[in-house]
Amino acid sequence: MSKGTFLQEKFKKNKPKTVRLRFAPAPTGKMHLGNIRTALENFLFSRKNSGTFVLRIEDTDPARNFDPQAKDIINHLKWLGLTFDEGPYFQSERTNIYQEKLNELKKQDNPDQDNPDQDNPGQKLIYRCFCTTEELEEKRQRQISLKKPPRYDRTCLKLSQEEIQKKLDAGTPFIWRFKIDHTKNISFYDIARGELTFDLANFSDFPITRQDGSFTFIFANVIDDWLMNITYILRGDDHLTNTVNQVALLHAFDAPTQYYWHLPILCNKDGKKLSKRDFGFSIDDLKDDGYLPQAIVNYLGIIGGSVKDEIMTLDELVKALPEHPSSTSHIKYDVEKLNWVNHKWIEKLTPQELAAACKPFLAKVYDLSGISDGILEKLVSLVQSDLVILKDVIPATKFYFEQPSIAENQDNPEADPNVLEIIKKHTDKIDNIDEFLKAVKESAREKNIAPSAALQTIRLLLIGSKKGPFLHGLLEILGKKESIKRLQI
Repeated sequence: MSKGTFLQEKFKKNKPKTVRLRFAPAPTGKMHLGNIRTALENFLFSRKNSGTFVLRIEDTDPARNFDPQAKDIINHLKWLGLTFDEGPYFQSERTNIYQEKLNELKKQDNPDQDNPDQDNPGQKLIYRCFCTTEELEEKRQRQISLKKPPRYDRTCLKLSQEEIQKKLDAGTPFIWRFKIDHTKNISFYDIARGELTFDLANFSDFPITRQDGSFTFIFANVIDDWLMNITYILRGDDHLTNTVNQVALLHAFDAPTQYYWHLPILCNKDGKKLSKRDFGFSIDDLKDDGYLPQAIVNYLGIIGGSVKDEIMTLDELVKALPEHPSSTSHIKYDVEKLNWVNHKWIEKLTPQELAAACKPFLAKVYDLSGISDGILEKLVSLVQSDLVILKDVIPATKFYFEQPSIAENQDNPEADPNVLEIIKKHTDKIDNIDEFLKAVKESAREKNIAPSAALQTIRLLLIGSKKGPFLHGLLEILGKKESIKRLQI
């Protein structure tokens, strides 16, 4: 049995009986594809394993909060169909819990002290760091220039009790740092990669509080994942280093370690991490352009994998979630593939669903006050096969709201006078569309004109292009009066 197979079997045998996952976004910016993919994988994994999906908001840094009460986050998840079972929990409301756990670490440093805030000159789990941001950056740049890995040099760990007290008396701001034990290794299980082991000698003491007394996301997440009984943590591969630090914290509390899956990072076509400069990065941008929620989750659910049937509902994505996910660290975001998936989902919409989805886009440009729901459904159904995104409905239906200017059209505006004469001759039959089209084709043949050329000219006169929806549908939606008006130009 290979090492990889052995580890998978070990994982199966020891995996938690209960499955609890969390999506823990920070409300510091707009929701983007990376956020949604993380939420989706947690949702799919929880549903696949009859587990619980928890929403927790990392709002411990109020100065950067972009989305108070996480309203946008909650609305986006609801729009995408990613319903959570518990929450939302807000870390800003759990400060007392974090403070209690911080005091426990202080107490471990001073087991015989009644005052847990008193420093112990011996072995420490945490210590005060008085270094300023500028001093830390200067040290970092110096280490980089010396081709050394940037790491905190433990200046403040070396302070005497008297030096610490002087700084406290002077009101010097400080943070609490967690002291990494450089003599140990840390191991944890990654679903995709198996058991991973890291030498802590390569890691730096890290902050667990800020100067204002608030707690860093590393510390808050460890406490919450532990106390909320989270058993699996699915998040981006860029959090791998954080995981090492968090497992070290869990060991300090003698708390159980979760199972992890470090998801591949979404990259652009150049192989760089997807950013706000890339099209479609923001969910708001995709929504505003007319990407369907079904298409977004469908695309994110199949990207980087191999499935037989690529167009899938959420329930089908749950069933298709692999038992042994890929261990790749990066996958490419393909806009063209997203467009294809969106087009396929638009094709699946009923006339009523399509009209409801397109109406907000049309209403921004055209006056819909005199158009019934029935007419709107027929209109958008005519152009349904041409829509890649819902926004495409605006130019696709322009012909209905504005009579085309044939003279300005670039699609062969010069029409054969003989064809125009034939069309005008038979407009009296337009009450019966099939009879009208049949008469035009027969007259064209009699004059050695290809029937297709005559039909293309009809479409050109009706919508300003020789390519477009079926003529029968165009004539029906425009009605007799408007059709004759356009055909007798």
